[in-house]
Amino acid sequence: MKSYVIIGLGRFGSQIARRLYQLGCDVLVVDNRQELVQHISNEVTQAVVGDARDKDVLKALGVADFDCAVVAIGDSLADSVLATMNLKELGVPYVVCKAFDETHRQVLMKLGADKVVIPEQEQATRLARSLVSPNVLDYIELAQEYGIIEVPAPAVWQGKSLKELNVRAKLGVNIIAVKQERSINVSPAAEYVICPGDVMVVLGGMDALSAVQKL
Repeated sequence: MKSYVIIGLGRFGSQIARRLYQLGCDVLVVDNRQELVQHISNEVTQAVVGDARDKDVLKALGVADFDCAVVAIGDSLADSVLATMNLKELGVPYVVCKAFDETHRQVLMKLGADKVVIPEQEQATRLARSLVSPNVLDYIELAQEYGIIEVPAPAVWQGKSLKELNVRAKLGVNIIAVKQERSINVSPAAEYVICPGDVMVVLGGMDALSAVQKL
C-alpha cells in the first residue's frame, strides 16, 4: 500500500487526500487549522493538527517513512518553502508541491521538490485545448512537445484493426488504450477492431495529435 502525507487542507490538499484514500492508499494529513482537520478526519487514515514549518513536528509524525509528500500550501511562498525544506531534509523520497505562479514554482524546484504543479495553469491549458478542439474529451501535456488525448474514434478508423491502421508508422502516434462504455482496454492488441463509440487514448507529439484531431 502506498503512503502519502498531505501538508495543507485547502481545497486542493483536501481533494487529493480524499481521492488517494478512496484509491486505497494510506493518507496522513497535516494542517494547523483544527476545524479543517476535524472535517476530514473520517475520510483519511490519520488527520493531525500541526505546523509543517516545524521540522520537529514532521519528524515526530514519521514523515520520512512515507512514500510521498504533497505540499498543498499554495497561497504562502514562505510556508511552502519551509515545509518543502523540512520534508527534503527529513528524507521523504518524493515531494510534490503546489505553486501559485511560475516564480513560486522555480523557487520550490531549486529547493529540491521533485514535482511542482500550478493547478490553475494546468486546468487553463486543458480547457483551452478542449475549446480549440471540441472533439477532444481530455488532454494531458507530458512535456512541451508531447501529450495524450482522449478522442472519439474517427469514422475512418471504425471497422478497422489497429494493425490495418498502423497509426504509429502513418501518423507518428501510439494508441495506448481504448475506452468503451463499461471498460478500458489498455495496450490493445494489433488485431483489435475499432468500434463506433470507442474512445481512443492517443500518445504522441503535438503536431501528430493535431493530425489525429482532424480525421
